[in-house]
Amino acid sequence: QVQVVESGGGLVQAGDSLRLSCAASGSIFNIALMGWYRQAPGKQRELVSTISSGGFTNYADSVKGRFTISRDNAKNTVYLQMNSLKPEDRAVDLCGVGAPRVYWGQGTQVTASS
Repeated sequence: QVQVVESGGGLVQAGDSLRLSCAASGSIFNIALMGWYRQAPGKQRELVSTISSGGFTNYADSVKGRFTISRDNAKNTVYLQMNSLKPEDRAVDLCGVGAPRVYWGQGTQVTASS
């Protein structure tokens, strides 16, 4: 059984930072792509950032320059450093792990109050 567990979300003030972590465990191998998606109230699901096994990264325009994605392949773990958080970043952030089908975590709430 594959498990994907996120952590690091919370309630902070606008301008503060959070670091999300996502660890995949169980019967999962050859993880090609890991990433973060978010579901905000009244909005469609948005791809925030992805990182390949080779280190190639991709970011949504709305987070470029503020968020940084990284991964530890040996630990099957992906991180999202979120700086300069804005109220519009409020969402449930979901971790996706592609191997090659996508396994999802349950999500972690991110809220930045002004």
